[in-house]
Amino acid sequence: MIAAFIIGCEIGFWLFVLAGLFFRYRLGYRKTGAVLLACTPLVDLALIVATVLDLRGGAESTAMHGAAALYIGLSVAYGHRMIRWADERFRHRFAGGPAPEPPPKHGREHAKREVKLWFLHLAAWAIGCAILLGMIWLVGDAGRTAALSGWLRLWTIVLAVDFLWSFSYLIWPKKAKS
Repeated sequence: MIAAFIIGCEIGFWLFVLAGLFFRYRLGYRKTGAVLLACTPLVDLALIVATVLDLRGGAESTAMHGAAALYIGLSVAYGHRMIRWADERFRHRFAGGPAPEPPPKHGREHAKREVKLWFLHLAAWAIGCAILLGMIWLVGDAGRTAALSGWLRLWTIVLAVDFLWSFSYLIWPKKAKS
């Protein structure tokens, strides 16, 4: 049940984004578009409420409950960036805006971008882990929350590997192909 809800929330997020951009650029209703874009956090709120209610209702935690926390952390940390990414492309395609600038592919600018992205990952991790810990605390039964604890460990390892990868570009910047 929770897996379908996560998928529905992901679809809902992008529907709000696309509807907001459609109203903003194709129909010229900038305020309506802004309201629809501002509704994207409601999707996260619905997901956290559904996940907590499911766990409080006696469900044993699964990988999908952990994935809900991961999704929310990523959505909150990267959501604004994803919306801006979509907005730039939509504005270029449908409103005659400038072409989006490609990200730097090498050198110091690439290294700075990778480090900034790692800090966004850190923010997503902190938000997601706070949600995971909150769910573990709310359930109050280590046996029923083992999958959530597993997510904490796994995501911490992924964050550490991402740190090494991202910060390595400061020491060994990517070189332009000749």
